[in-house]
Amino acid sequence: MALLPETARQVDLLVARAQAEGRGPSLALGVVRDGGLAHVALAGEQPRPDADLQYRIGSISKTMTAVLVMQQRDAGRLALDDPLDKHLPGTPVGALTLRQLLGHASGLQREPDGVWWERAAGADLATLLAGLTPAKIAHPPHHVYHYSNLAYGLLGGVLERITGTPWADLLRERLLEPLGMRRTTYHPTEPYARGYVVHPWHDTLREEPRTDTGAMAPAGQLWSTVEDLARWAAFLADPAPDLLAPATLTEMCAPVVISDLDAWTGGHGLGVELYRVGDRVYVGHGGSMPGYVAGLAVHRPTRTAVVDYANSYGLRAGHHVVGLARDVLTLVLDAEPAAPAPWRPAEAPPADLAELTGRWWWMGGEYEFRIDPTGDLVGGQVGRPLLRFTPEGPDRWRGRSGSQDGELLTVIRDEDGHPVALDIATFVFTRTPDQEP
Repeated sequence: MALLPETARQVDLLVARAQAEGRGPSLALGVVRDGGLAHVALAGEQPRPDADLQYRIGSISKTMTAVLVMQQRDAGRLALDDPLDKHLPGTPVGALTLRQLLGHASGLQREPDGVWWERAAGADLATLLAGLTPAKIAHPPHHVYHYSNLAYGLLGGVLERITGTPWADLLRERLLEPLGMRRTTYHPTEPYARGYVVHPWHDTLREEPRTDTGAMAPAGQLWSTVEDLARWAAFLADPAPDLLAPATLTEMCAPVVISDLDAWTGGHGLGVELYRVGDRVYVGHGGSMPGYVAGLAVHRPTRTAVVDYANSYGLRAGHHVVGLARDVLTLVLDAEPAAPAPWRPAEAPPADLAELTGRWWWMGGEYEFRIDPTGDLVGGQVGRPLLRFTPEGPDRWRGRSGSQDGELLTVIRDEDGHPVALDIATFVFTRTPDQEP
């Protein structure tokens, strides 16, 4: 599980450089692999960090709020396309849907009315709702990506109305306690890092307030540690099915909106940010509150992740904590690629399945199919990405990947029972190119 010494040295160097050049009082980073911490890198002395020191995680809290919403969806207590008005009736923004709010595609303005909520004592839900006006919708839904903290305050209100349980208690009962995240708390719990703003001219520190954000807490209230956030990263890589169905988490990681239309390097799913780095896509979130910044980046296919914190409001000299998490994650994946699973011989498939394997043709293109050890039919155009079909009944298979995901494959047999064609969503594959209809 531990990183190789040279990889660990490079990670430590990146963290030390980010802390020094970015002028962070302290910086803590953890690399997660296969469900556990593989390496911890620490820098700075104000205070001296460790894996159990609390920092404020800011908007990473939103990923937990989103999972709570999806738990309620899976339990049948809400639908993602429910209008807000169904659960919080009477607001002038009630036509917006829960899906739009989760994905920052609602067009709702970023902040609630009043003073800056992150730095002031928070109000209750009734006050938050009373501050809503039709003017709070800055854009029509789905027209642009527009990040909204206010949206997550409202989603927290929806959770409270549906369950009858305050958001903080629901979070503790449904996620934190089952995952053993005992150092993730609503209020700071010693030992914790004080948060600062670094003066731009003489490098002195100004300590920032640690507020209770009230009804806006689901958007950014929480405190956590490297060890605890590593557990959350492991959950986002491979969720515990008794807490969230893996298919639901995959649904959350599909893009609702692209946040970077010029380069297509970023987007947002249902509560998670999406980052495209080269040929990889990471999921996660950034976080900031006065005096704190945090990052979370997860590569789900390899169950590898990075979490990091600093206790200053933004690092200087071009360093960014979320960017650092992505850089370290890329470094680790490049330096220590996952070994392929060993090949093992398989048992012979039943005769009726073995007959489906081999070469098939469609529109002059050559395709190849085989039965894999799980019993799925896999293949595709020779030399091209795989298609996968799972059995659904006699001579019926359902597509589970690629361009045929969700489509039906039907085996066509002759009068002697031999397969002569595969009908894949009306595209008929035959044994030779000359047999094509």
